[in-house]
Amino acid sequence: MTEAHHAGFSWAREWFADHRVLVVGGGSGIGAAIARGFLAADAKVFVTGVSAEEVEKTAADPHLSKATAFALDVRDADAVEAEIGALGNLDCLVNCAGIIRRSEELDPAVFAQVVDINLTGTMRCCASARPALANSPSPAILNTASMLSFFGGGLVPGYAASKGGIAQLTKSLAIAYASDAIRVNAVAPGWIATPLTEALRNDPERSRTLLERTPMGRWGQPEDIASAALFLCSPAAAFITGAIVNVDGGYSAM
Repeated sequence: MTEAHHAGFSWAREWFADHRVLVVGGGSGIGAAIARGFLAADAKVFVTGVSAEEVEKTAADPHLSKATAFALDVRDADAVEAEIGALGNLDCLVNCAGIIRRSEELDPAVFAQVVDINLTGTMRCCASARPALANSPSPAILNTASMLSFFGGGLVPGYAASKGGIAQLTKSLAIAYASDAIRVNAVAPGWIATPLTEALRNDPERSRTLLERTPMGRWGQPEDIASAALFLCSPAAAFITGAIVNVDGGYSAM
């Protein structure tokens, strides 16, 4: 994240200073941008990676070095409950852990693995964080949906199914957790320049097709998602829950 992007989150300091924020899957891509945004807003940020290697990489990132990083496999229900429970009070939970396996997802076994991480893993984190969030004066959960929450993906049935599930999970938990004043929303990124989309960006024809469909005519940046994420987790969004906010440069409007 550039210094300009850091300065762009100064508006959030009055809301997030000293808040405790957990970004699951916050070591790279969109998750890392969101974690950096919260750090720039003076929050106390915890970041997870699936492996010790990812945790080391996070610690080496100069813009993430102030975050507390630890390994967490969202497929492991016991580990999720123990690690999140050990954090104590939380104000915000951001779920960004996810994988995509392209055409391999046509195999039911791979399909199940993708859904287990992307969808069930998100539910595990939400359920484990709920007691801590309930003690916050302004608790919020932010999930990561996708354009494939709304459109089919012929080569990524597991990813598309999991992201469609995230949209419905977000709406359902918004209802279920309202009694604890926990707001639950999701961002639905469009085509964002991250490692997940590198193959598409490196394919001139595919990239051209996507950009022609995107009214704003460019690939989104992870910081575009971070801005929306901080807004949805802030008191400025105090009456917003159960929303799926498209951050896609107008792609879904076409």
